Amino acid sequence: MTKQGKRTQLVHGGTKRSQWGELSEAIFLTQGFAYDSAEQAEARFIKTEPGEFIYARYGNPTVAMFEERIALLEGAEDAFATASGMAAVNGALMALLQAGDRVVAARALFGSCLYILETILPRFGVEVVFVDGSDLKAWDEALQGGAKAVFFESMANPTLELVDVAGVCKLAHAAGATVIVDNVFSTPVFSNAVDEGADIVVYSTTKHIDGQGRALGGVILGTRDMIRGTVEPFMKHTGGSMSPFTAWIMLKGLETIDLRVRAQAASAKAIAEALQGHEKLASVTYPGLPAHPQYELAQRQLSGSGGTMVSFDLKGGKAAAFKLSNALETILISNNLGDAKSIATHPATTTHQRLAPEQRESLGIGDGLIRLSVGIEDPEDLIADLRQALDAV
Repeated sequence: MTKQGKRTQLVHGGTKRSQWGELSEAIFLTQGFAYDSAEQAEARFIKTEPGEFIYARYGNPTVAMFEERIALLEGAEDAFATASGMAAVNGALMALLQAGDRVVAARALFGSCLYILETILPRFGVEVVFVDGSDLKAWDEALQGGAKAVFFESMANPTLELVDVAGVCKLAHAAGATVIVDNVFSTPVFSNAVDEGADIVVYSTTKHIDGQGRALGGVILGTRDMIRGTVEPFMKHTGGSMSPFTAWIMLKGLETIDLRVRAQAASAKAIAEALQGHEKLASVTYPGLPAHPQYELAQRQLSGSGGTMVSFDLKGGKAAAFKLSNALETILISNNLGDAKSIATHPATTTHQRLAPEQRESLGIGDGLIRLSVGIEDPEDLIADLRQALDAV
């Protein structure tokens, strides 16, 4: 059979059926597995009987189905599913690094990612250098000193600033560094980070992959040697693996992710176009608009899309942002994203509140900034909701 398209793979990829021939993937809700003999148990543990399971923290049939299916979508050789997106970020970094190593990272990152890089890694003797992620010259200069790893979000949270994945990978590989890309905002539907040179790609599957606000999850993707030789030993011994029930939820999410994300991106573009030039907004940021300074990069890196997120800055600062948020009727106030429901977030007081005011300012996270995660509602309803909320400011 010729290679199947992505939507077909997202419905059927990795499926393994039991003797009962179930249509929906089975949930193997078990923490352990029985062996036919002591000899078989020994063979499983020393991996002379490959492809079988010994303990849910090490692997599980339902989890393995999810790992295979998401790897097909991403174009990676293998994947390790984790308990949360931050477990994926922390696991990818900690599995790779040791005292004395050097990391070069983009400055614009999610607050918890910054905490790992600024606070946790230095405790263990890892040097971390931050650069302007959109500036290839800055990457080049920082990498002159060498690095064990490079870390960045392909699209920054919440400013939607893009990092040139192919450009940074080229520089990083020349310096001998492994490239770790947090790809959440770009989504596995639009991004081609592996093809552009990324060695490891991480996702919070809580976001678009589940896409319906049901469960926490994460995943680390890369080559088979990287996942099974470096990531798996660290993750299985430190306990950050995904539960079978969560994996089943993520499998159900993957079946519809392509349809959902494309609809969300189309609505996000319509919303951004409708908000442009509004008298109460200082700026509207959406990578799919020609006015975006990185529009050409976005078109290349996001398969012609602008993604599912829109950011806009209200002229009246925090007071105006709160007034707008409280006036919303259809759009919800929350700190999640990638959901079927549209969500408005005020990063300065929620997701990035831990940062000092001057640090937020340097990242472009002002008091009037609203991050809008666009859902699958009728775009006309979302635009009307935003307009009436702006009228209330």
